[in-house]
Amino acid sequence: MKNLFMQNLQYPLFLKFKITTLASDFTITDRNENSLAYVRQKMFRLKEDVVVFNNESKSQENFRIKANQWIDFNASYAITDSFGKNLGKIARKGMRSIWKATYNIFDHNENQKYKVQEENAWVKVFDGIVSDIPIIGMFTGYFLNPSYIVHDNNGKEIYRLRKMPSFFGRKFQLDQLNDISDEEETLVVLSLMMMVLLERAKG
Repeated sequence: MKNLFMQNLQYPLFLKFKITTLASDFTITDRNENSLAYVRQKMFRLKEDVVVFNNESKSQENFRIKANQWIDFNASYAITDSFGKNLGKIARKGMRSIWKATYNIFDHNENQKYKVQEENAWVKVFDGIVSDIPIIGMFTGYFLNPSYIVHDNNGKEIYRLRKMPSFFGRKFQLDQLNDISDEEETLVVLSLMMMVLLERAKG
């Protein structure tokens, strides 16, 4: 049984972080402004623990994403549905992520299916430099916006995720470039939710 919000997605999808909560919460809507999910990263946990609810009411938990250990540069994040079924995982690519964010996405059988890479590493470098400049650093969210590409094992581009210009850097847009199966679509979209939380926390 599949959770309904991951079916028949109408792209682009929009991820918008809330600025009124202490936790890293964001909503997901489609191109018609329909609410698809509410994502909450639990606070004060040694291990990352992310819950994907049906909407802001948090009346139904649809998915869960958990880190495999406390602190690890190559940490992976297991993705399960509300029935506890293992869907797969996303893993950060160690040292390579210092310069250029790189993640691998694996299915439930531990087979690597996709790779996520930052398109332009210099955006992150310039953002780190400019953000420390008084006043000017407040506006980096309007002109220094990273984007990420999801490739399959043949190098075909499947998705592009990009941060949209905004004062607090809180809006992201996800575009589908090529079709994939419903099962893998669910895995990739959930993996990108986790990646957004990790990358946004890094600045």
